[in-house]
Amino acid sequence: MSRIGKLPIEVPSGVQVTIKGSEVTVKGKLGELSRRFNPDMTIRQDGTQLLVERPTDLRHHRAMHGLTRALLSNMVEGVSTGFEKKLVVIGTGYRAQLQGRDLQLSLGFSHDILVTPPPNVSFEVEGGTITVKSADKHMCGQVAADIRKLRPPEPYKGKGVRYQDEYVRQKAGKSKV
Repeated sequence: MSRIGKLPIEVPSGVQVTIKGSEVTVKGKLGELSRRFNPDMTIRQDGTQLLVERPTDLRHHRAMHGLTRALLSNMVEGVSTGFEKKLVVIGTGYRAQLQGRDLQLSLGFSHDILVTPPPNVSFEVEGGTITVKSADKHMCGQVAADIRKLRPPEPYKGKGVRYQDEYVRQKAGKSKV
């Protein structure tokens, strides 16, 4: 039995869930998310709880059971509280600033980089910290990973863009003989 899949999902007040076959739409104060799930999985609403059930104990169904429940839980959490990832820009002359909705990054290249967010993603910049916010957990993580990929932290001085809680192991430089 899937331990994750068996857990019910509590739907907070202010969140509206619509189930049409294998398509689930979740509306809340932070937006609306819609997703089509595996048609083998049964999703039903029981009062203020969402339940996910599987037809058999086949390996594929067990795997889909936990996945479906986790994705559905992330949708409910996203429209009610939202998700955020924090990135830190470290380096002399490296900086980030907002230009309308877009993020302008100076990362030591000959030109500045302009990052335009997808429709349901927003940026906040405070000092050298960039906060990526979204109701969609996947989009939030993907945009943060794309920004980090522009200038990953290097191992000698630690300069670059890193996640706030990321540890970058420093290498020793050349030593005098």
